[in-house]
Amino acid sequence: MNARLLLLCPGQGGQHPAMNEMALREPAAADFLARAPLPAGALFDNRVAQPAVVAATLAMWLALRPRLAALRLAPALVAGYSVGELSAYGVAGAFDPLTVVALAQRRAALMDQAAHGAQTLAAVGALPLARVAELAAGHGFAVAIVNGHDSFIIGGPAARLPDLQAQLEVAGARVQHLPVTVAAHTPLLAAAVQPFADLLAATPFAPLACPVLSGVDAAPLHGARQAVDALSRQLAATIRWADCMDAAAEAGITVALELGPGAALSRMLQARHPQIACRSIAEFRSIDGVVKWIERAIE
Repeated sequence: MNARLLLLCPGQGGQHPAMNEMALREPAAADFLARAPLPAGALFDNRVAQPAVVAATLAMWLALRPRLAALRLAPALVAGYSVGELSAYGVAGAFDPLTVVALAQRRAALMDQAAHGAQTLAAVGALPLARVAELAAGHGFAVAIVNGHDSFIIGGPAARLPDLQAQLEVAGARVQHLPVTVAAHTPLLAAAVQPFADLLAATPFAPLACPVLSGVDAAPLHGARQAVDALSRQLAATIRWADCMDAAAEAGITVALELGPGAALSRMLQARHPQIACRSIAEFRSIDGVVKWIERAIE
C-alpha cells in the first residue's frame, strides 16, 4: 500500500446544530461528546464555536480511528485551519480529546480578552495580496489567512469594515463578511499569545503519532516545544494555508479527508492539487460510507 493519508481539521465557519449526528452513532464518539465541557450559547459566538468545532472534529476522529486501524492505514500528516490546528494535535495524539476541548475553551477566552472593541473577519478575493494588505492596513485591518494567490481572510475593527469593503470593491475585489467576532491571526490579538503559550507549556504533551503542519509557515512539526510556539504564535500571525496545502502535496500525500464540520478545506485542496483524492466526512451519510471511499481511494 503506497497511500499517504492527510487528515484535515477545520476552523470555525462550518458548524451547525446537526454536525454531530453521524459521530453520535459511534459509541466512543458519543461517550466523548457526552463528557466534553461544551458551553451553551449561540453556535457562532467565539467562546462557543471554538470548543464546539474542536469537539465535533475529534468526535469524528474517534469514530473513524478504529476503522482506519482495521485497514492498517494511519495518517501520515495532519493539518488544521485556525483553531483546527489545535484539533490536529488531538488527532496526532499529543493531547487527549477532552484536554483539547478544554484548551479550545481557554483559547477562545484569551482571544476574547485580548480583543479591544468589536472585531471581525472578512473574506477577500480577486485581488493580489500586496494590494489587499495595503488597503487593509489603511483601515486598521491585517491579512489573517492566505488561502491562495488571490484569496484571503482579513481581520480588524468591525466598525471600519464597511469603508474598507467599499474601497476593496472599487479596486475589483469580492468581499464577504464572516460571522466571527475576533480578528484572529492578526496583531490585534497579540496579548493572547503568551498566556496561551504558558497554558500549553503546562499541559502534558504525548509523542506525536505523525507530524502536524504549522499554520504560520507550513513546517511539519514533531515535538512539544515546536507545538507550543506554533499554536500560540498563530493567534496573532498570518496563517499560510496555501503553503500548507503545497507542503502536503510535496510530502507525497495521495488521499486527504476533512474531519468536518464543513467541507471548505477539502474543496480548497481539491482545487489546488487535483491529483490528491480528497473528500470531507460532511459529504457522507455514515462512517461506513467514508470507509468505503477510503478503501477505493487507496487501491
